[in-house]
Parts: sequence; structure tokens; C-alpha cells
Amino acid sequence: MTSQLKVVKPLSEVEKKILNPKTVALIESLHDNFENRRRKLLENREILQKELDDGKFPDFLTQTKDIRESNYVASPIPEDLQDRRVEITGPPDRKMVINALNSPVKTFMCDFEDSCSPTWRNIIQGHVNVRDAVEESIEFIRESDGKVYRLNDEIATLIIRPRGWHLNEKHITVNDQPISASLFDFAVYLSNNYETLSKKGTGPYFYLPKLENHLEARLWNDVFVHAQDFLNIDHGTIKATVLIETITAAFEMDEIIFELKEHSAGLNCGRWDYIFSFIKKFRNHQNFLLPNRTEVTMERHFLKSYVDLLIHTCHKRNVHAMGGMAAQIPIRGDEEQNQIAMNKVASDKLREANAGHDGTWIAHPGLSQVAMSAFNQAMGTSANQISNKRNEVSVNVQDLIRVPEGNITEDGLRQNISIGIQYIEAWLSGNGCVPIHNLMEDAATAEISRSQIWQWIHHRAKTTDSNKTITEEYFIKTLEDEMDQLKSSRGSEGDYLQPAINLFKEMSTDSEFDEFLTLPAYKHL
Repeated sequence: MTSQLKVVKPLSEVEKKILNPKTVALIESLHDNFENRRRKLLENREILQKELDDGKFPDFLTQTKDIRESNYVASPIPEDLQDRRVEITGPPDRKMVINALNSPVKTFMCDFEDSCSPTWRNIIQGHVNVRDAVEESIEFIRESDGKVYRLNDEIATLIIRPRGWHLNEKHITVNDQPISASLFDFAVYLSNNYETLSKKGTGPYFYLPKLENHLEARLWNDVFVHAQDFLNIDHGTIKATVLIETITAAFEMDEIIFELKEHSAGLNCGRWDYIFSFIKKFRNHQNFLLPNRTEVTMERHFLKSYVDLLIHTCHKRNVHAMGGMAAQIPIRGDEEQNQIAMNKVASDKLREANAGHDGTWIAHPGLSQVAMSAFNQAMGTSANQISNKRNEVSVNVQDLIRVPEGNITEDGLRQNISIGIQYIEAWLSGNGCVPIHNLMEDAATAEISRSQIWQWIHHRAKTTDSNKTITEEYFIKTLEDEMDQLKSSRGSEGDYLQPAINLFKEMSTDSEFDEFLTLPAYKHL
């Protein structure tokens, strides 16, 4: 059956050029060939969760032992991806795209996923912005003073993060069904930009989020091959870095690289989503309660083990092992607090660099120099640390699932409520990347907030400071108190605060756990 693509919203003339006949044909072809497989893989996630609930914990796969013990290596990495020591991330907002590409970093990960609220305008205009950036014609004029933003002569290498396999794009239907957001973002970027990228001596580079196993990586690889054939592009032109941000994927790193080996550019420690996944996957087990979010640091054994295994695995296969996000942002007007924040960033980035990572993430240009200094110190003039094979690393199942000890406090509960609700409020208003308490929050950090509360209520966790049981009633009372304080400090409620409160309260107390907060929230956009 031939697909019939429809756009729910009217398109401007510029947007019509983005959704041109070639792009539409590619989207339809990808949908016809891969949508059923995507849905089957999402069903498999539900089956695996039931197994986890029943006590069948993740393990390294026996059927792929030969892959882990083989000497395969991935295809060579392109020259402009060799040095990735600092990568800045952010949504495809026009001004942000310009500022990020102009930042003194190596690459810019333009994010259609966790830091982008997927309103139709954000998505379609984001693709316009990205195309203009690739063509180097992008310009932004600030209304307040007429300041003009343009690209510098030298800019960072562009990488695109499409949305995850679990998300739909409801504004595009095929045969009256919403299309895969992943396939949409991928097809639109690739078809509109591959020729210009090739002429500039670069290529279509991607970050792949939320993968849970190597079969989901295989699906991406088959999508890449199909799209390259469709557009008459050489195989291996597309390069992709996979975010290891689910606990199940941590047991299949080798297999994920293997599936993508013609297209692999490495793996990334997506730390915040990884912590969320740890809570989510083991949510029904009382002995897997995590302490306050602030205490779950990268020095904890389960996270350090995940980092060491990722670096060892990537370097064995000659691909990059990328570090995680620094959530801090510069604090203006308070030099003392700003210095404390920058020292935290410097310490975290030195830890990553000394562990053998090939690069790291930042969310604000003001962290560029701090992060760059840490990696320059460890790497010198080398483009990466792939030669550091970390052969001493030995990580077993128990290392990856050891639950960290720590405190669960009322302050921790309040912080989760405050961050979670304020983030959802911003997301519903169309902003997916928002500074709260001097940290840059995105969907991943908000997921930790609401999933922790669900877990604490579900297992009637006790606070270590006051020995109070975290019940639904206690949570709601605390939430109401926090929101009263927030409204008082603002002097008003705003259009999206009450819907955010309702959604957060519902997700935190529902007997069934929502797999992703963005799924019920998307209905409100």
C-alpha cells in the first residue's frame, strides 16, 4: 500500500520548501518500510518491562557473546568529527543555532528532542533554521535593538538529534496515522541538506536518543542504508553517535556499535536520562529506591562503572566515547556563587577527560573555556583519546545495577516538585530548555524529578531527616505549599502553571507509571 502523507497545519512558503516532493517521498518510503518494525520494537519494550517487574534483571546477552569477543572495528570517522572535545547542545531556535555554531567549541548538537518542546512551529521552523545554517545564510535580527546575528567564518560541526523511537509527530499523518517523529526529523534534515553538506566537505551527522537495545540500533542502521540508497548517497556517509541513556542499552553497547559499525561515530554517556531509566526500569522493586537527585553523582559506583565500560567498549572499536552534560550555567551578579558553579564544572570535566572520554557536553557558551581547558589538559594536541583502550576495565552485572545509598529528604522532595512543575510549565508554553535554580533543565532532568516521586510514594519511602512516610497525601500537601510559594514569589500564576501542576500531580500519583512525561504532555500542545 502506498502511503499518503498529509500535513495537518497550513504551511508557509518557506516551510513548503522544507517539505518538498523529495522530502515527502523519502518520509513516505521510510514509513512504508519501517513503521511496523518500529511499533513492534516499542511493544517489545513493554514485554521487557513486565520481565523486569517479575525480577528478571538485565544481563549481557549470551547470543551475542561472539560479537563482544570479536575484534571488529567501526568504519573510519570523518575528519571533522575526529576532534569533539567540547560539544554544545541546544534546541533549534534560530538565534540559539547561530550562537551555538559560533561558540568556541568543536561541534553543536542541535536538539529536536529533550531540549525542544515539539510544537509544530518549533519543529518545522527548527528545520528551516538548520537548513539556513547549513547553507550559511541564517540571520537573526533582535527586535529590541535591531542587533543582527550571523555566522562567523569558522563554525562548529553540526550534529542533529532527532526525536526518539517512542515519539510521534501528530502534525504529519500517513494514511491518517501520526508519523514517527524519528523518521520525520531524520528524513527532513537528510533530504534537505545532504548535497550542501557534501559540497562543504562535511556530512549528515546524528545523535540517536533513547535506544534500549541493539535491535533498535539495527532499525536505525537499516533506515540509514535505505535513505542513502533512496537519495543515491554512498553507504557510510551518515554517521551517528548513540546516547547510552537507558540501563538496558548499557548491557548492549558492543552490539549497538556493531549494528551501526558502517555508520557509528561512537557512544555518549547520557547521564540524566540514564538515571531516569534506572528509576523507571526498576521502579517496582523496593530495594531500588534512589536517594535525592543531588546525591546521585557520577562518582557513584553504578555510574562510574557505566562510564568505564562505555569508554573501554568505544575505544576497542575505534570510535568516540563522549561524556555527559554539565547542567550548570553562569550565574550573573554573584561572583562567589558563579565561581563555585564553574569549579564544579571544571572538576566534572577533568573527571571525564582523565577517565578517557574523547569529549563532553555543555549547555551554555559560557562553559566553553572551562570544559575546553579540562580536555586540553588531558589530551594536549591529540584529536581524541581512542588510543587509550582502558583494557584494565572489568565491569559485571552487579556493578551496573548497584543501588547507591543516600538520603531521601523533604528538601529533595520539594526540589523535585519545583523543578518538575516549572519545567513542564515551560515545555507546555513551547520552551523545552529552561534555567531553574542556576541549572539548565530539560526533559531528562524533569523525568528524574517526577519518577523519583512516583517511586517514593509507591514504596512509601521514609524521609531520613524527619522519618516521615512519603504518601500521596504528604506529597500533595508539599506540592501545594511549594506552589503557593512559587505563585507568591512571581505575583501571578501564568497560563501554563495550573495545567503543569495537574499533569505533574497525575503522573506522580497514578497507579500506572507513564513511560515518558512527554507522551501525556504532548496531548496538551
